Amino acid sequence: MAPLFVLVLLCFNGLIHCERPAVVNIGAVLTYDSLIGGVAKVAIEAAVDDINADTTVLAGTQLNLLMHDSNCSAFLGSVGAWRAFEENAVAIIGPQSSTIARMISSIANGLQVPLISFAATDPTLSSLEFPFFLRMTPSDSSQMVAMADLIYYYGWRQVIAIFVDDDYGRNGINSLDDELATKMSKIYKIGLPVGATEDSILNLLQESKLIGPRVYVVHVNPDSGLKILSIAQHLQMMTDDYVWLATSWLSTALDTLESVNLNSLSYVQGLVGLRQYIPDSERKVAFMARWRYLQRKGPINSKVNAYGFYAYDTVWAIAHAIENFLIESGNVSFSSSNMLHALKGKIKLQKLRTFDGGALLLKKLLLSKFSGLSGPIQFDSDRNLVNGTYEIINVNGSTIHTVGYWHNNTGLSVSLPETVYGNKQEDLIMHQGLGSITWPSGKTETPRGWVVANSERPLRIGVPYRASYTEFVKVGKGDHSVNGYCIDVFNAMIKLIPYQVPYQFVPFGDGQSNPNYDELVRMVAEDVIDAAVGDIAIITNRARIADFTQPYISTGLVIVAPIKTIKSNAWVFLRPFTVGMWCVTGAFFFIIGVVIWMLEHRVNSDFRGSPKRQCITMFLFSFSTLFQSQQEDTLSTLGRFVMMVWLFLLMVITSSYTASLTSFLTVQQLSSPIKGIDSLIASNEPIGYQVGSFAESYLRDCLSIHPSRLVSLGSPEAYKEALNHGPKNGGVAAVVDELPYIELFLSKTSGFGIIGQPFTRSGWGFAFQRDSQLVIDMSRAILELSENGDLQMIHKKWFCKTNCAALISHDSEAERLHFSSFSGLYLVCGIATVLSLIIFLLRSIRQFKRYSRRYRDSASSADPASSAELSQRSRAIYSFFEFIDEKEEAIKSMFKRQERTCQPQNS
Repeated sequence: MAPLFVLVLLCFNGLIHCERPAVVNIGAVLTYDSLIGGVAKVAIEAAVDDINADTTVLAGTQLNLLMHDSNCSAFLGSVGAWRAFEENAVAIIGPQSSTIARMISSIANGLQVPLISFAATDPTLSSLEFPFFLRMTPSDSSQMVAMADLIYYYGWRQVIAIFVDDDYGRNGINSLDDELATKMSKIYKIGLPVGATEDSILNLLQESKLIGPRVYVVHVNPDSGLKILSIAQHLQMMTDDYVWLATSWLSTALDTLESVNLNSLSYVQGLVGLRQYIPDSERKVAFMARWRYLQRKGPINSKVNAYGFYAYDTVWAIAHAIENFLIESGNVSFSSSNMLHALKGKIKLQKLRTFDGGALLLKKLLLSKFSGLSGPIQFDSDRNLVNGTYEIINVNGSTIHTVGYWHNNTGLSVSLPETVYGNKQEDLIMHQGLGSITWPSGKTETPRGWVVANSERPLRIGVPYRASYTEFVKVGKGDHSVNGYCIDVFNAMIKLIPYQVPYQFVPFGDGQSNPNYDELVRMVAEDVIDAAVGDIAIITNRARIADFTQPYISTGLVIVAPIKTIKSNAWVFLRPFTVGMWCVTGAFFFIIGVVIWMLEHRVNSDFRGSPKRQCITMFLFSFSTLFQSQQEDTLSTLGRFVMMVWLFLLMVITSSYTASLTSFLTVQQLSSPIKGIDSLIASNEPIGYQVGSFAESYLRDCLSIHPSRLVSLGSPEAYKEALNHGPKNGGVAAVVDELPYIELFLSKTSGFGIIGQPFTRSGWGFAFQRDSQLVIDMSRAILELSENGDLQMIHKKWFCKTNCAALISHDSEAERLHFSSFSGLYLVCGIATVLSLIIFLLRSIRQFKRYSRRYRDSASSADPASSAELSQRSRAIYSFFEFIDEKEEAIKSMFKRQERTCQPQNS
């Protein structure tokens, strides 16, 4: 009986334990006197009343709301949550602050109590670190994608973000930074301390005006955002130069304020912001109708905002989850924690207990799927509300206009999100875009969104303080005035830019030696200066750290060496042709003579006679054609055809030879054995370069020339002296420098010349900081200067004062005529010659066959012996050459005689 009694007792106890509870506690942590918390408090209380009045929701179980005021303090918020945990709350609503939510989430994890926030938008709260945290509002990760798309839509590449420096502000702007990085845009961050004073806000905004971008993204709390905009207007930052974009706090503030007159809020005119999209429904309309009565019970006099709808739906989501939880588990139970029990006596935590069904209730919450005031309620895999839709709003006059929408599937669109769901991709593209926006200036034209500089902070432009070649950039020693070719180009470009760019030149260097241009560009990259103007070559390592304009002059590294004339050279007439060209041309003279002799020998008496005379005629004929004074005429058709092609080839060859020889006899040639960069590298002789030029690093790093061979030279005079001394007397074999410097050097100095062509290709440009908007406009100005001829006029002004003649590059090998240049002509002549020879041979063979057949017929009738037949075959080859040697007229006469002899026999 005892075991049976124990079993019945256990079953009875289980039935008692499985009874449905009459009351279930839920907690809420809010800031009552805030725009979000005041509205949420009223909405949560209304939702609890509606659920308790509806017996079909929890089947008689009542919700007991344990609400605590955090007073916008992380400490007080934690205390409020602590009290709710002590009273066995199965879920906590809120807190609205991301900072408080992060702190309470750690406690909720330990006690396994779900924490459902309707306003904490910090994206990092969705991490696996907080498995019991759910979000009944869109995360800032989706809001910042919408903001990045809006910035990209208008083509702004740089923005300034103003944010409150807490978890909510920092992590939201970091998410925006990540999104803008994918669109190659840059963000400047200005953090405001929590509870920032007006003076601190004013100072930070004043400093932000010196950065350059004029697109501001404000991501703060609704209670402090309008104060920031008011101070910005006081600083005259609401003009047509500025763009102000706001996250959802702006719509929350404007939607919440009761009877606000937007016309009186001049500092919000022209603002563009995001608003959580709440679709219209009958329940939403009915709730808004009730709000005037409900808000009388609230701590503030306000209208309902989006967070009020989310807070209301949060209570309903908890109620549905508790109902499903009770259906499956039957009751709510809490257990003492062993870890907390061990701390008994040290910290009074004995009232805290772990919610046994916390994991199950969390599961039921995540499975929620119903339609609430804010729209469809459903959670994604990151425990966030599945609702990635925002309105793009624009404040204009007394009205808040909706100019478009953003959805995570469609991007920016002028249509309502539900009207484009399920459409084809091409239909979505048709709806993409935004409506007309009125900006802070009252204009509808999209602002540029940045200023390069202003009178308070002019553009800092570094210029090289050169010691030589000051024609390019010259800095005055006393007043530091700046002029030169590069400066004139820059000033001409500035005039073509359609806006004012205040600037000041900052000399770089001491004027005693040429500065290091790599260091000058590095100063631009490190924001020491804003730009660098001068004779700056655009090379790879510089382009990696700074942006350059279009090249305004083409350049490249060249070799300069001493030169001398070779007019007294007795064999200069051989230089126009290469050895291969001479050989091929000589071979063709011989071939043409042989072919013409073969074609003319049978018909032209000038090509007959003794063997000695024929050989002389054969060799002299083709050579005499070079001077068009040959004594022999061509009579055969094939011979004339070959001569026509040959004479055309000779005309081209002789004219080219004459032009090349003239060049060799009139220009100066190099006295140095160096013929190009390859021979310079192989020579192992000293090489000069200009101090500060990139030529040193190029020769050392790219061409692997040992540094001991490189000699720095600081001026054109040093060039001349080192080249005249030569490598054997302490000088250099050649100087490697950029083409513009060498051209200027050669225009003032004689006895030197350029070897070959530039062996690098680059240009000079002006350096700006990465992503500088000025680069595009400056590059466009360079193209305009080039097209209208002003760039050439500036070049002529500085470099054509005394000698404007073209400087010739000396490359003897390049000036010589190669066979490859005439291979097509030789190929045509060869084909014509071979084709004529083949036709001649075929015709001769046909005649010889006719002649030999008749000869055999007459021989066989006289002596039919086989030995005579063998003798006839052995003489066939000799007979052919004898036949070829005969005159054409003799062969034709012989055929006629044979025909007359054979006619009586045939008859």
